[in-house]
Amino acid sequence: MKKLSIAAIGFAALSMVAPAMAADMAVKAPPPAPVVAVYNWTGFYIGANGGWGQSHGCVDLITPAGAVASGCADRSGGLVGGQIGYRWQTNQFVLGLEAQGDWAEIKNTRVSLIDPLISTTGKTDAIGLFTAQLGWAWNASLLYVKGGAAVTRNRFDIFNNVTGVGLASAGHTRWGGALGVGWEYGFTPNWTVGVEYDHLWMGRDNTGFAGVVTPGGFTLTGSGVTQDIDMVTVRVNYRFGGYGAGYGARY
Repeated sequence: MKKLSIAAIGFAALSMVAPAMAADMAVKAPPPAPVVAVYNWTGFYIGANGGWGQSHGCVDLITPAGAVASGCADRSGGLVGGQIGYRWQTNQFVLGLEAQGDWAEIKNTRVSLIDPLISTTGKTDAIGLFTAQLGWAWNASLLYVKGGAAVTRNRFDIFNNVTGVGLASAGHTRWGGALGVGWEYGFTPNWTVGVEYDHLWMGRDNTGFAGVVTPGGFTLTGSGVTQDIDMVTVRVNYRFGGYGAGYGARY
């Protein structure tokens, strides 16, 4: 009986101490919130591009009596080249500077309106763009507009349709303006892929000849060519800075 009384007293004391001990135990902290990777577009980048270009040009042939329209035509061809630039990101705004250069094969030959015995060939074989960018980023997706200066290298030839002999030729470099829009996506911290459209206003370019006489008896002293170019390119860029440099942390 005495042993049962001692056991009952011990059990009662243990029952009173247990809640106090439970109250003194540390409460386990909740797990931290997950870290979400946020893409950052800041940094130098270099890349390659390729696509398609179309040029719309009108030719005037200059005679001693004045300019005579020789016709307008579209010509199209492939583009391939590269670009290099730098971007700064502030919140969702992205500013950038870029230089782009492309080899081109945009060429067209047409019969002259003033003399069906001659044809003219216009060719653009190089295009350069020097532009500033303004973009809006949604994490790894970037939509931007760009504008600046454009330069093209062109060649203009006149030849005899009957004999195939060249009558006159001129190579020239012309400057104009460029405006474009593009979309780019970062599929890894350093690599991006995108598509871009650009329109180039190249104005009018005049070239002088040393008195070319056509088979039809016209004397040509020069030419004037107006030109606009549309470009659509697919771009792949690599941004420098090491793996993970393009990401920040957001909790």
